[in-house]
Amino acid sequence: MALTPADRGHLDRCVELAREALDDGDEPFGSLLVGPDGAVLFEDRNRVKDGDLTRHPEFEIARWAAAHVPPSERASCVVYTSGEHCAMCSAAHAWVGLGKIVYATSTTQLGSWLSEWGLPAGLVAALSINDVAPGVQVAGPCDELVPVVKSLHGRLHGLT
Repeated sequence: MALTPADRGHLDRCVELAREALDDGDEPFGSLLVGPDGAVLFEDRNRVKDGDLTRHPEFEIARWAAAHVPPSERASCVVYTSGEHCAMCSAAHAWVGLGKIVYATSTTQLGSWLSEWGLPAGLVAALSINDVAPGVQVAGPCDELVPVVKSLHGRLHGLT
């Protein structure tokens, strides 16, 4: 699925949020929830540095949507994110009933970078969104943003 200029604008903001997270000592991930009218409803960035490894922005979006978006509107919302959802976030997204996910970089790409850098894989199996939530529509990666996000992850690991 081709990304639209609006998709690219939202992904650019996700990368900005990822950079903010990294600058604050967190892992570089950022995400937005966009309503059916195209307005940004909620945005967040990773907040795991204090020890709660569930503080992913995609999980926070699912929790926020469950509390603030009527169930009848959730499937019409789009989540944009700098990195493809992990298994925990994919499940939360599906259980809350949110719509499409658009990501700048994939789980496979992140795994490849970690391997290339001689770093261990994450604590949880690196599954794609559709391995966890097969009914969720996805789009990504965004080729133009891949090197930017890779650089942020390299910086996280002291490599750039």
